[in-house]
Amino acid sequence: MVNDNSKRLYQFLLVAGIVIVAFNLRPAITSVGPVIGIIRDDIGLSNWSAGILTSLPLIAFALTSPLAPRLGNRYSNERMLLAGLILLFLGISIRSMSIMALLFTGTLLVGFGIAILNVLLPGVIKEKFPAKVGLMTSVYSTSMGVFAASASGLSIPFAQGLGMGWQLALLVWAIPAVLGIIVWVYLSGKEKSQDDGGIRLASMSGNRMWKSPLAWQVACFMGFQSFLFYVTISWLPEILHDNGLTMAAAGWMLSFAQFVGLPASFIVPVAAGRLKSQRGIVVVMFLCAFGGYGGLLISESFPVMMISTILIGITLSGTFALALAFLGMRARNARDAAALSGMAQAFGYTLAAVGPMFIGYLYDLTQLWTIPLITLLGVAALVMVFGMGAGRDIYVLDEV
Repeated sequence: MVNDNSKRLYQFLLVAGIVIVAFNLRPAITSVGPVIGIIRDDIGLSNWSAGILTSLPLIAFALTSPLAPRLGNRYSNERMLLAGLILLFLGISIRSMSIMALLFTGTLLVGFGIAILNVLLPGVIKEKFPAKVGLMTSVYSTSMGVFAASASGLSIPFAQGLGMGWQLALLVWAIPAVLGIIVWVYLSGKEKSQDDGGIRLASMSGNRMWKSPLAWQVACFMGFQSFLFYVTISWLPEILHDNGLTMAAAGWMLSFAQFVGLPASFIVPVAAGRLKSQRGIVVVMFLCAFGGYGGLLISESFPVMMISTILIGITLSGTFALALAFLGMRARNARDAAALSGMAQAFGYTLAAVGPMFIGYLYDLTQLWTIPLITLLGVAALVMVFGMGAGRDIYVLDEV
């Protein structure tokens, strides 16, 4: 009886722990977009260098992602998730100071922490819930979306409405990290690290992954959809502000985009898990992207901005949830899922890291959002191209 209670407690805390990790995967980044103009003016940054605040975590993702599966095999996924949460907490705390060096250093630590969480969570789900990958991906991608959207909407009210300033408005998001640390201290104590054979096999699997055409298609799909996501959370408020909205309203529109995408976060992985091919979902996501970014390009009227924001929200949430689902669905086991996750996120976030800086540079160059929006339409087309390849009903490493 005691043993049954212990197992039930473990299962409950495991699901809660996964959800709390999901809570931590985006707010430290999405909270920056609405206040990026305030930070830029306070610290004295140009638009392209302000874009670094969003790009730096992505660079950290790219650097850390190939290492995370090996660390997970050596020390256990649970212990490394705990380490990721601690790094995230430290990063959020350090960057919430009005010193440029600490701002960028803390941002980098935020990236290292989130990268570990990003890479290892799909492997944990594949290992602990092998028959429910789609459902559990839906749960954690939706949980992530709720907090990501909340962080975007609350940044300006915290910073200006409550007089907290951008520093405390960003520091607030250390609280979910503390909750996560508490839960994963317990969960990590229940797991034993893997032996050296596991490290060797993970390393071999990881090396072969870089030779898999399907893995590259998954990586490119993840990379280009992440490019769209991080550019949008960095610059959509500025685009809408230039179209006539106040900064507070523009921040809430970004939040609204993420909230309206929550149904897609839940539905897409479940639907993907029931379909042999996910190509139809990819096409629907592309049509939403084309309508969303195209709408912002052709009109500055509020109704068009609202419709465009809705379509962009569906696109970002749906394509990201599908990318996460691919990490589990295209792999035969938890080890391959972790290796694919590491490879796809290493390459994908290298690509995504270019986005906020590049789009900021295009705006600095032209002082218009026309060329940046046309660029985003081109990126959306690439998301579709690689999604059509990644959506085939085959497994990575079967073809190498």
